[in-house]
Order: sequence, then structure tokens, then C-alpha cells
Amino acid sequence: MALARVEYSSKALEMNTSFQVILPDEGRLDRAKVIFLLHGLMDNCTGWTRYTACERYARQRGAAMVIPEVQRSFYMDGVYGLNYFSYVSQELPQAVHRMFGLSLEREKNYIMGLSMGGYGALKCALTYPDRYAGCGSFSGVTDLATFMAAPAIPLRERELTALIGPEHVVGPENDLFQLARNAQSLPPIYISCGRQDRHFPANEAFVNHLVQLGAKVRFDHRDGDHTWDFWEESLVKCLEYFQI
Repeated sequence: MALARVEYSSKALEMNTSFQVILPDEGRLDRAKVIFLLHGLMDNCTGWTRYTACERYARQRGAAMVIPEVQRSFYMDGVYGLNYFSYVSQELPQAVHRMFGLSLEREKNYIMGLSMGGYGALKCALTYPDRYAGCGSFSGVTDLATFMAAPAIPLRERELTALIGPEHVVGPENDLFQLARNAQSLPPIYISCGRQDRHFPANEAFVNHLVQLGAKVRFDHRDGDHTWDFWEESLVKCLEYFQI
């Protein structure tokens, strides 16, 4: 496998940014499955490669992985912040297609992430369901309004204001429940959350919501907490679920 960190100028963000890319050594890149792998609130684009064996999993499957950098943006186009949702969902796929020849075809593209990145993966897949063959969320923030209203969330008040405005109201474009209701069709979704994770009740409620909407969803609920051990195991199970 080839592992590279790319520094380039993003038009959506109006600044230079980074992403990591893992590419197969053999075969045509335009025929490889492409996995966009999203990091959590406390990490950057190096988290997945530092704390898991994701490169080895990509090698075993002949897949490409793209791991973007989004700071603490919650994969949003912030009211007073940068356009990270537009960057990840629109600009980045086009950029890696142009740079490396990775496919833009729906059946070859998947999006997955942990915690904040689980929210980002679901938001991308529910907003643009025709772009992804599958979506994976590991310990994801599925009920953003409840999460942001909690007294002990890891986001500062000024960060909330930058993301969703001074009233701290989560709009429909950032509400996964509303996005799922609005979607014309939903890709297959894999959701995992440990029973000891504080996000478990919200994940369970969101899975029930998806089931009521007729979505094809796999809910992997097992013992575990908000840890890299749980997320790495979830990544492997998700890849197996989608037969990548």
C-alpha cells in the first residue's frame, strides 16, 4: 500500500488543508473501492492511521481510504465557521478523483466515521444517498440537538455559536432524524455503539427511526465504550458487512 499525506488548497475552505490517502499497490485505482474515513472531535486526519491498523485492512481488501481533516467542525458548514460539510461531501471526492483517479461511482464509494465522524458520515449519506453504496457510524453522535444541549459536552459555547448560530438551534440540515425522513432512498447503514457508551440510547433511538422508515440497517450493539479498541473492531465488522 501507499500512504500519503496530501497538503492542498481547498476552495470550499479558502485555505490549505490536509488529508491522508491509502492507495492499493496493484490494480487500477479507478476500480478500487473508496472508503472515506472520518475522524472524531479530538483527532485529526492522522488518528485512524495512528491508532488502528486501517492501512492493513485496506491492503487486505485492495481498497483505497481517504481520511480528511475537519478540525472540530462537526462536519458542518458553520454559521460563522468554515464550510467543512461542503468540503467533505462535494469537493474532496472530486479532488481525489482528479489527483488519483479514484472512482466517483456510487457502488464504489463508502463513508464511515467514529463519534463526531459517525455523525459526519451519516449526514453525508443521508444528504446525498445517491453517492454512497454504504455508510458506517461507530459510536456516532446521532441526536445532535440533545448532545449540544447537554451541560457537559466537549464543545465550548463559542464553538457552538460558530457552528449553529447564537441561538444554538440545530437546523433541519444538521438533524439526522429529519434528513432520514427527507431522503428519497437510503443506502445500507451499519451502526455500532457500545452498551457502556453514553451515546448508546441515542444510537438505539436513531436505529429504531431508520427501521420505521424502511432503511436497511445493521445495529451492532455489544459491550464496549467510547474507545479506539471498539472503533477498530467496528471498522473491521463494517467492512465485512459491506463485503469490502
